[in-house]
Amino acid sequence: MKISTFQQALAPVVACATALLLVVSPLAYADESQEIIKLYRQGNLPQALQRVDAYLASKPKDAQMLFQKGLILTEQNKIPEAIRIFSSLAADHPNLPEPYNNLAVLYASQGQYEKAKDALERAIRTHPSYSTAHENLGDIYAKMASQAYDKALQLDKSNAAAQTKLSLIKDLFTDGSKGVKIAVAKSASTPPAKAAEKVAEVAVEKPAPERLAAVEESSVKSPANSGSHEEIIKTVNDWAKSWSTKDVATYLSFYSKDFQTPGGVARSAWEKGRHERIEKPKSILVSISNPKVTIIDASHAKITFKQIYQSDSLKNNTIKTLVLIKAGDKWVIQKEHVGQ
Repeated sequence: MKISTFQQALAPVVACATALLLVVSPLAYADESQEIIKLYRQGNLPQALQRVDAYLASKPKDAQMLFQKGLILTEQNKIPEAIRIFSSLAADHPNLPEPYNNLAVLYASQGQYEKAKDALERAIRTHPSYSTAHENLGDIYAKMASQAYDKALQLDKSNAAAQTKLSLIKDLFTDGSKGVKIAVAKSASTPPAKAAEKVAEVAVEKPAPERLAAVEESSVKSPANSGSHEEIIKTVNDWAKSWSTKDVATYLSFYSKDFQTPGGVARSAWEKGRHERIEKPKSILVSISNPKVTIIDASHAKITFKQIYQSDSLKNNTIKTLVLIKAGDKWVIQKEHVGQ
């Protein structure tokens, strides 16, 4: 279920409400906004949140920064706090559909489908042509239907029709391309409304265990570098597997000694953060799809793929790129970032 970018949400506000115009220079604001987005994409959420809070300390009603804060809190799985942010935005800007849409995603992640449905209906009333909300509403209706079919089967286990319908809906939500999706900030210059980006997802059902299947290589390889391609694919598979099994020590061993940590933070601080984020969820599933391998030279390579992350409370679909170097007889990660 897609959650809208703050650029989409703020376009009509900037046009219609001078109260939201920035007192600082547009250039300074754009630089700060871009830096926060960069930190967010790098996974450096604490620092991104710190900078947002610093900005909001002097401008507590700045809608764009509040939107960013809501997205960061969602990524940190601080759902009640994120709900408060988007509820406040919806109350202050009732003509914007995006805060309602984002509330629906958060409600859905908690199993509150009736609230999610109501929020999406409000989004559609404010913007009838908002396709994101229509698609998300369809997902919510499907989930609510699955609950009704499940109840029917509890009352009558011989109800074959209900069983068939329930199976069809479950198939829908175990398809990695389906589920309630949340779109996040792209850049401060993103055009409004039509530039929605499917970056992250909050799922209403856990994916099937087979989501952990081995990576299928999609890049074209020559005989000269086919061995390296296979080694890199195996490396990424094993990296994802160690993450999924919460084997933190093995997971960290896939990173080179000179790994470029997000935002240039100390290696020890980055490792501590990864320990906390991997150990906190009760369960994690990570799968990789559509990888594209580029061999730079005998000891340098790059791989871009779709990373599908699923914990007991959050599902995240992102495009990720890893830059790898050859260390002895193995490939290790020197740099990683979200995007191509």
